[in-house]
Amino acid sequence: MVTEEIRVRGTVQGVGFRPTVYRLAKAGGLCGEVCNDGDGVLIRVSGSEGAIADFVERLYIECPPLAKIQELIRTPYEGNWSFPDFVISHSVSSSIKTEIAPDAATCPQCQQEIFDPFSRFFRYPFTNCTHCGPRFSIIRGIPYDRCNTSMSAFPMCAECEQEYNDVENRRFHAQPVACHTCGPTAWLERADGQPVTASMFSMLDDVDAVCTLLQKGEIVAIKGLGGIHLACDATQEGVVQKLRQRKHRDHKPLALMARDISIIEQYCIVNPRERELLQSPAAPIVLLHQKQWENEDEQIIPQFPIAPAVAPGQNTLGFMLPYTPLHHLILRRMNRPIVLTSGNIADEPQCIDNGEAREKLGKIADYFLLHNREIVNRVDDSVARVVDDQVKIIRRARGYAPAPMKLPPGFEQVPPILAMGSQLKNTFCLLRENEAIVSQHLGDLGNAGAFYSYHDTLNLYLNLFEHQPQAIAVDKHPEYLATKLGKEVAPVNKVKLHQIQHHHAHIAACMAENGIPLNAPPVLGIVLDGLGYGEDGTFWGGEFLLADYRRFQRLATFKPVAMIGGEKAIYQPWRNTYAHLLSADIWETCQQEYSDLEIIKFLQQKPLKLINQALAQGINSPLASSVGRLFDGVAAAMGIFPEKCSYEGQAAIAMEALVNPLSLNNYEETLIYPFEVNFSDSIYYIDSKPMWPELLQDLHKQVKPSDIARKFHQSLSQTIVNLVKHLCHENVINQVALTGGVFQNCILLAQVKAGLENLGIHVLTHNLFPANDGNISLGQGVITAAQLMNVP
Repeated sequence: MVTEEIRVRGTVQGVGFRPTVYRLAKAGGLCGEVCNDGDGVLIRVSGSEGAIADFVERLYIECPPLAKIQELIRTPYEGNWSFPDFVISHSVSSSIKTEIAPDAATCPQCQQEIFDPFSRFFRYPFTNCTHCGPRFSIIRGIPYDRCNTSMSAFPMCAECEQEYNDVENRRFHAQPVACHTCGPTAWLERADGQPVTASMFSMLDDVDAVCTLLQKGEIVAIKGLGGIHLACDATQEGVVQKLRQRKHRDHKPLALMARDISIIEQYCIVNPRERELLQSPAAPIVLLHQKQWENEDEQIIPQFPIAPAVAPGQNTLGFMLPYTPLHHLILRRMNRPIVLTSGNIADEPQCIDNGEAREKLGKIADYFLLHNREIVNRVDDSVARVVDDQVKIIRRARGYAPAPMKLPPGFEQVPPILAMGSQLKNTFCLLRENEAIVSQHLGDLGNAGAFYSYHDTLNLYLNLFEHQPQAIAVDKHPEYLATKLGKEVAPVNKVKLHQIQHHHAHIAACMAENGIPLNAPPVLGIVLDGLGYGEDGTFWGGEFLLADYRRFQRLATFKPVAMIGGEKAIYQPWRNTYAHLLSADIWETCQQEYSDLEIIKFLQQKPLKLINQALAQGINSPLASSVGRLFDGVAAAMGIFPEKCSYEGQAAIAMEALVNPLSLNNYEETLIYPFEVNFSDSIYYIDSKPMWPELLQDLHKQVKPSDIARKFHQSLSQTIVNLVKHLCHENVINQVALTGGVFQNCILLAQVKAGLENLGIHVLTHNLFPANDGNISLGQGVITAAQLMNVP
């Protein structure tokens, strides 16, 4: 007989891991104990060597669905032994090193129970077990026990307690377990304060009544798992328009939820990978290609078409499946999709509190479906899409955060680091002992509510993980609020501040999530985005950097062009068109030769004299090598949202939507727009100057917008690939990393990736984290770690 102590680290609390350990130990005839502590799960076990080896092997094989074993360490146990049987012991408080599980979508067994009239969980909207339900959204502290969650307000009834203590039950030690008798309750309110009477609907209950309200064209605020949503019937154009008007959300696509896959398939093409993603425990919003009904005789058109106002100018729809019993019960009778969008105004954080919802959403929603389980941590819905059969995360939140990422080889001894992230699409990151914990998406910090939420969430993470950073990393942009906060916090805590260049952080994040070792040779990072603060005081946004984790060298960029009006250029695409025409030195020619074009007429109505004076004097017109602004300029020239965008990149996204991916397989390489590549001051510059006359000529010939959009994407992709080919001849380059928000354009990403792979180049892309600024904090963290560790 031997006795061992087995330390298990990873996502092993709140996911049914201890019950699995108990079951396997009992089946193997082993004695001992298992408990939670701050470091994960601790197992002490006694038995024959073969029995213990078989126990460990089965632990890996039969690991619960939501659990993830990151590390398992076996050591001889030398302490006193007093276990005649195997038991689950009480949790032990200690230094916090364990992981916190993300919230998980309702499992099939719980779904079955809520629709089973003979189950005690019939129609109970908060049914859960160890395989599903709330985790991160309700947690206040570690260990993950009921007393450390918002479920502490609901003592278990006798039946729930019996299941909780029954090792053979699926709810054994499931902390949020509850039922009609002892758990949270949901209720329906009218926004106008008038009472809701059962006679109004004659439905089964308040949750069921919501379905009827939605079908009647009402807007309902629904308190869910990580926040409050606004819902309406997605097939009624009038109510969708009303929701947009009340919410002050002009054009940004609205998320959809459907009862099941069969309803989604009425509207979108769903491949096996997308189906798997929709039905995964993370249950994100998945961007799916809309079906096109060009030949109505051969295809079944849905009885209830999606309202055009749901996703104007898009060829995709963002669908998710119900991920809580509450949503399943609401949609049981709903045979068409609903809009389910964040419960907020414009870009404010999503409401999570009942009182806050009544105050802020009272003029948007007609009704409220609320409940009395507190949402401790705000967690937005995650967004993902599938490109080349690979999952690409666009917004990482519910279902994914705060699951950590194991750092690459060489980072095993990383000291505690806090990385503050970017201004837009902010996340922050905690680095510790070979892992990175990246927060959920927190939004744009320019919004006061989002910045306050950033403060609160940061403090929560620091307390949950007992994180005491030895260094703080920030972006080099002096006006980013996260940077300013980092500069305030660092001296107070007497830790060193590391200022990290924006695009270097993008590349380092891509390297880290692809497991590139700390001592690996540099990769060529291609970073295409809106803008980031450059080393030369200008704004960068189209960069080719030879980089490792500690340093980088700028090899090439796009020719800098003025951002007329500064930040206004992000939301008024015509400014970028005019700036590029001036940079190409063809504005005068345009007025003479292309005076019939709508974009030229449009630009002539603008105060060009004042703009030219501002440009001449360098007033509020910073130079930027931004590819994001190049896309905006081309889109505006084509007549796509030239005047105003309601969100960054709207015009570029609409231009991408014009391109049929299938058409990319059949094109002539000669039908491309030319770009120049010049060498100056030791770096290469991509100049779009020769492209513009040909693009204007195509507009003059009234070439189809879809053909112009396809031609631009192909031209830009080929230019990038050709430049990389040249750079590879001049430098030792084995791998290329594609990152930055522009690479969320799946047409550009797929074409550049394919072109580089045809050259035999290994291409790194993002899968675990967004290509946009949501990855900046991870990059800041690993760069700072490399600098602190001072690896030769």
